[in-house]
Amino acid sequence: MFSLRKGTIIMTNNPRYTLGTEANRIFMASETYELLKFGKGFPAPDGGSGWLNADGTLDPSHGVETWITSRMAHVYSIGAMLGYPGAGELADAALRGLTGILHDDEHGGWYPQVFADGTHAPGKVCYAHAFVILAASSALLAGRPGAKELLDEALATYDKHFWDDEIGLAVDTWNTAFTALDPYRGLNANMHTTEAFLAVADATGNNTYRVRAGRIIDHVIEWAAHNRWRIPEHFKSDWSLDLECNADKKDDQFKPYGATPGHGIEWARLIVQWALSSFANRDGARPYIDAAEHLFARAVDDAWNADGAEGLVYTTDWNGTPVVTDRMHWTAAESLNTAATLHAATGEERYADWYATFARYVDEHVIDHEGGSWFHQLDGDNRVIGTVWPGKSDLYHAFQSTLIPFLDPAVSIATAVKNAE
Repeated sequence: MFSLRKGTIIMTNNPRYTLGTEANRIFMASETYELLKFGKGFPAPDGGSGWLNADGTLDPSHGVETWITSRMAHVYSIGAMLGYPGAGELADAALRGLTGILHDDEHGGWYPQVFADGTHAPGKVCYAHAFVILAASSALLAGRPGAKELLDEALATYDKHFWDDEIGLAVDTWNTAFTALDPYRGLNANMHTTEAFLAVADATGNNTYRVRAGRIIDHVIEWAAHNRWRIPEHFKSDWSLDLECNADKKDDQFKPYGATPGHGIEWARLIVQWALSSFANRDGARPYIDAAEHLFARAVDDAWNADGAEGLVYTTDWNGTPVVTDRMHWTAAESLNTAATLHAATGEERYADWYATFARYVDEHVIDHEGGSWFHQLDGDNRVIGTVWPGKSDLYHAFQSTLIPFLDPAVSIATAVKNAE
């Protein structure tokens, strides 16, 4: 394990940020409640979820999007299991979008986005379909009407069009009619596929999807290990690396140029979850936990305080030099999750220290204590901006980070919450 820069962890004795204290649990539980309260205005008139502005109102320019809708169905399904008043009905409002306006009744699958005038964005996107699976599996656990049928259809659609069983990875984007496949291949969709597959395996007991998640993970670890633990994100149709992808659009929302340290951190947690759930003893899981530690270490070494200010930079080049120095809220949220997960898996105190560092940063810079929810994008000086992520689109990343650190690291969040009922 390579060493981190000295002084990157800012120690704090404040129990509000200390993993395992009642004060930290209360802090995060209050955030769970505040996030659910902030987002409850998400339902769009015709079903599904709109994009939330900074004040929680809907931004009509985004229409209704499948990935946002699925995330909100997932969040409020968990909220229903937690007993949040009205969460079940809100989950149902999101699910109505997935069975209604967003569903392509002619060709199957889900449109990426439906606009206010009823037209839809072209294509069928793996990323969005992975989130439909996640939403349906969480809704199933929450006992929401129609969830099983939605999950069955989502899995059948995904298996038919997106899963490439020969290589053990997912393809990325089709045209609307599922007749032409784009040559781009990417790991962002595969990351959320891994998350969705683990969720399905936990919710239904169908271990086929856990095995598939492991196949994806093996590819990711191999690519990262041969790239100094910076995960290549973009590939050509034959899965050869495309390291210069989006060199002219470095801050892309979903396909930024270079390495994305936040994804290294997010993959680390998913790898640990998969390993702990797949092996009867730690000997089998150990190589995967080691890989997760490498990914986390590389990401925080490259990104944390990399430009002299607190926070994790969005992207770096392939030598670890910051490229886009904005701070995204999802990276901070996933850092909380992964630090806590690695602490649970290894017992190493440094991960508890990282958790406390991230928790303090989130509290001081990312949580909007006046307006609610979390600021989605900060610049290099931790000032709120919205060039990549305007408003506060959804709750998914922030919400999960208030729960995952306190749940079984081997189990997907919705199943873990269900098990704790």
